[in-house]
Amino acid sequence: MNTVRISETLQKALNDQVTLEAYSAQMYLMLACWADENQLDGVKDFMMKHSQEERVHMAKIIEYIQERGGTVVIDAIRKPEPQPNNVLECFESVLKQEIENTTAVYKLVKMSMDEEDWATWNFMQWLVAEQREEEKLALDLLDKAKLAGGNNMSDTAKFELNKLIGNTDQEFPIADNVNPLE
Repeated sequence: MNTVRISETLQKALNDQVTLEAYSAQMYLMLACWADENQLDGVKDFMMKHSQEERVHMAKIIEYIQERGGTVVIDAIRKPEPQPNNVLECFESVLKQEIENTTAVYKLVKMSMDEEDWATWNFMQWLVAEQREEEKLALDLLDKAKLAGGNNMSDTAKFELNKLIGNTDQEFPIADNVNPLE
């Protein structure tokens, strides 16, 4: 009796997403190290926490593949680069990576819909919502870096931005969960 409840195509795509989440975690670690080398402890702390969040995404996808009787394949990940030259480039890298993740997630959702694999489609909805939050947070942080002066940020602005980012909640509420009239 076949106990695999997921197609080979979706299984491969989910494994590819595991690799992309691992790459994202590594990218955030690289940015955390860059921030540490540039005396940006708030940015470093934020990036370290975010790296852990990407590993949680990876683990959830691994568990789902296993739950459906599939086989998890752990592939090598590419080296994250280049290191940013300034805070603005740092957060541009974050947004770019989150958009790449979102694009991959949307492809998985479409594949599951095309295959009428409603269990996988349903499972992927948490990641769709997660990516929506991730992109909003990345855009918010990039906007703050631009407001602080972008590439021409003064040391004082960099100090204040670093402090602000260090205190930024990793969870960013999306409009669906917030009543603007309260």
